[in-house]
Amino acid sequence: MNISYLKQFPDSNGFFGKFGGSFIPEVIKIQMKEINEAYELIAQNSDFIAELRKIRKHFQGRPTPIYFAHNLTKKYGGAGIYLKREDLNHTGAHKLNHCMGEGLLAKFMGKKKLIAETGAGQHGVALATAAAYFGMECEIHMGEIDIEKEYPNVVRMKILGANVVPVSFGAKTLKEAVDSAFEAYLKDPLSSMYAIGSIVGPHPFPRIVRDFQTIIGIEAKEQFIEMTGELPDIVTACVGGGSNAIGIFSGFIEDDCVELVGIEPLGKSNIDNVKEGEHAASLSYGSEGQMHGFNSIMLKDKDGNPASVYSIASGLDYPSVGPEQAYLNSIGRTKVGLVNDDEAISAFFELSKMEGIIPAIESSHALAYALRIAKDLKGKKILVNLSGRGDKDIDFVVKNYGFGKN
Repeated sequence: MNISYLKQFPDSNGFFGKFGGSFIPEVIKIQMKEINEAYELIAQNSDFIAELRKIRKHFQGRPTPIYFAHNLTKKYGGAGIYLKREDLNHTGAHKLNHCMGEGLLAKFMGKKKLIAETGAGQHGVALATAAAYFGMECEIHMGEIDIEKEYPNVVRMKILGANVVPVSFGAKTLKEAVDSAFEAYLKDPLSSMYAIGSIVGPHPFPRIVRDFQTIIGIEAKEQFIEMTGELPDIVTACVGGGSNAIGIFSGFIEDDCVELVGIEPLGKSNIDNVKEGEHAASLSYGSEGQMHGFNSIMLKDKDGNPASVYSIASGLDYPSVGPEQAYLNSIGRTKVGLVNDDEAISAFFELSKMEGIIPAIESSHALAYALRIAKDLKGKKILVNLSGRGDKDIDFVVKNYGFGKN
């Protein structure tokens, strides 16, 4: 019997092919080893698994449904468009899937405090929620630009009891928030745990976050077959670090008949005029490199350092990508699509006005790709991971785009 993909990758050193690993200072190698050993132990523990299942069902509200977008399908006149409704997960996004798992792991290890970065604020809200649930302290680092842009989520974090630390250096966005959170973690690694918000960072975090997110794919595959009697032809999701994408891809990764497409943010650019600093499409325009303790594909400046990046979606403006996404792309199992700001905002309003669902701008990138290709795929079925809802984005969108076209 063949060993399943998820059990093969990563290897014992945290590598997906040549991507991944752990390139970190000696001072935190002991802590990473401790986290890995604790995770290996609880991953086999039936009590832990039972507790996590109870949390998912009775606290998170899982399973989240799949919805057939009948109005959009009719308007675009081609492929059937289906949405995996992670926006209905408690706190409004997929992030709680791994945050409750990380919180349970931290509790098992006797930690007292959770530390993390956040871009769009969904990971911050989810981790603050987990900290409240498990009775732990919570510290969230967030770039000043993102604090202004995603202020509703800042309010939620504070209401939930988290200490939100503004990051005012560099580009003041997600990369700098990661840098700041790591520095804070290094000051007290014994009583705190750094809860990474995507499938990035040093081993074992890309695996841990991936494993907790596979619930999306497990549910989606079963639900889609129940709804339609077959598998989707295309599964698509937005990719920044890549956690929501790997979550849904995992359910179909061994089904070669299903095309898996990760959508990267083209930002202010267009396909014929791509400028450094105006996008965050790492897989499309990056090269191999190391940052934040792992080897992957990253966007670089002329000196080989992480390049300046931009996306209208705060959760996507990261100059690298999770090592598993880099690996799957390198072997051709996944492909990449590109969507710019204008397309994402158009999709944001389309879903809102046509189906009564306000999506996160991050998720709108994946939807925009589906709408673009649907007309040429009559008879096919596209499953979009609607990774989050747009409550956090409405002030920003209305300020900059009004209420869209009627």
